[in-house]
Amino acid sequence: MSTTARRRLMRDFKRMQQDPPQGVSASPVADNVLTWNAVIIGPAETPFEDGTFRMVLQFDEQYPNKPPAVKFVSQMFHPNVYSSGELCLDILQNRWSPTYDVAAILTSVQSLLNDPNTSSPANVEASMLYKDHRQQYEKRVRDTVEASWTD
Repeated sequence: MSTTARRRLMRDFKRMQQDPPQGVSASPVADNVLTWNAVIIGPAETPFEDGTFRMVLQFDEQYPNKPPAVKFVSQMFHPNVYSSGELCLDILQNRWSPTYDVAAILTSVQSLLNDPNTSSPANVEASMLYKDHRQQYEKRVRDTVEASWTD
């Protein structure tokens, strides 16, 4: 791994420890600084409240010039999350900037939970329910929250 990527990831880790954003946590796995485990707590006063959603962030040597691959490991029912757990989020694709760090990525994902982009859905069913049948959508999300406690 390049020294630049390693240095940046260690700086991101230090920041996560010293000034952790509310409701998110992340750290590299024990033997590989390129792979991080993360947890996002569902935001209060949203259907995702009290959920504990596990994620994996996979970096490569081009970080921070290239975004990591970010994937939910926990089950997730959301308009911008594919069934594989991968996200459709602009900052992880065409709007990536090297100024984003792990904290910024995770807080963006956390805010996406309650503010989906239904014009570019990864999960068409979730998007349709969100737009047209909000109560059914929220019930499915609550089921996902309960599943997050045991997965």
